Amino acid sequence: MAQARPGDPPLIHDLIGIGFGPSNVAMAIAVGEHNARVGREEVITTHFFEQQPRFGWHRGMLIDDATMQVSFLKDLVTLRNPASEFSFLCYLKSRGRLIDFINHKNLFPLRVEFHDYLEWSAAKVDDMVSYGHEVVGVTPVVREGVVDHLDVTVRSGEGLALHRARNLVIGTGLRPLMPEGVERTDRIWHNSDLLTKVDALKGADPSRFVVVGAGQSAAENVAYLHRRFPQAEVCAVFSRYGYSPADDSGFANRIFDPEAVGEFFTAPENVKRKLMDYHRNTNYSVVDIDLIDELYRQMYQEKVLGTERLRFLNVSRLTGVTETPARVHATVQSLVTGEETLLDADVVVFATGYRPADPLGLLGEVADHCLRDDEDRVRVERDYRIATDPGLRCGIYVQGGTEHTHGITSSLLSNTSIRVGEILDSLLDRGLKSDADEVRTVADGTGSTAR
Repeated sequence: MAQARPGDPPLIHDLIGIGFGPSNVAMAIAVGEHNARVGREEVITTHFFEQQPRFGWHRGMLIDDATMQVSFLKDLVTLRNPASEFSFLCYLKSRGRLIDFINHKNLFPLRVEFHDYLEWSAAKVDDMVSYGHEVVGVTPVVREGVVDHLDVTVRSGEGLALHRARNLVIGTGLRPLMPEGVERTDRIWHNSDLLTKVDALKGADPSRFVVVGAGQSAAENVAYLHRRFPQAEVCAVFSRYGYSPADDSGFANRIFDPEAVGEFFTAPENVKRKLMDYHRNTNYSVVDIDLIDELYRQMYQEKVLGTERLRFLNVSRLTGVTETPARVHATVQSLVTGEETLLDADVVVFATGYRPADPLGLLGEVADHCLRDDEDRVRVERDYRIATDPGLRCGIYVQGGTEHTHGITSSLLSNTSIRVGEILDSLLDRGLKSDADEVRTVADGTGSTAR
């Protein structure tokens, strides 16, 4: 990407993206496909900044036999543009596995395979991203009393650099959620740490793991640790009687349809709450029935053989965890009797979910222009643009953190391709260029120009 010379004003981008996970990879693809079919004056000059040194998406949970919970047809492009060269099917063709996949008769690829697809897609648009670049601040550029540009400060190994944008798209993903007062350590993990930390246990001969949580990730962690360490006991702790199966029936899956987003957005608040309650079991704290059945089969087999390594402490909660240099002491309390069970473990894994990143966290004083609703939540328009006061003309779009406005697909892959198409349409409808901008033509690596 071209850089402004010292003393020059920052190069102006029509769109700057913060983060380069699946959502913003899809955004880059959508912009690239738009640029390829329009004239020079209609090109959207775009660049993304990602603090990771390379593309990665939940690498710590790429368990070798774990599958996606979403159809491969809900990839980065197909629902928006079925003819796109960035589809999962095109990826399979490039890898020489298209016929094999078809013969497999499965809608749900391995997670490691889908991650490879995401990496393949990201590599095809890597001229639009700078890895190892962290956005550390956003400041307003005021002209005639109105903010019409945003200065984005980016930190890399070369120091700080300033980039100017007419619009932002924030796709900074989710953050691991730990119980209050519990910190991640070498023996206390979030499930997102699983594969990055488990190798450190090689040769340690662990005797017990405790896994806290009742969702898909918790069950996958239990199954993986039980298989990986055949001499260790694995204790699953959750407040239910057992894992609840995910409702992936045809009718229930309509909650993930693109049309459902618009219906949710316009629904009254009480209806939104009901819809989330009705269909929470499609995504939250639920497990694929095949995995539930396999865990139960394994537990029963061990009871028959008298070799019980798989323990389920149900209707219980973890009330305390204390780490020593060699062990972790976990206290588990029955919700029925109040009786406490003390477990000495090598590792405690919290599969306790994620929270969206604060979309306003990087915006500084720009956040003062962003509007909030009666519950102090960020107001987001139907086109995923943060509602702002008249003093800010720039578009600030968010990919994630919009569950309260757009429903359950806020941070899910199910609607990613449609969402980026709607953001692209909004950018075009609102107009990208300012007549007062000084024209500065630079090569930006995409065959487009920057002003």
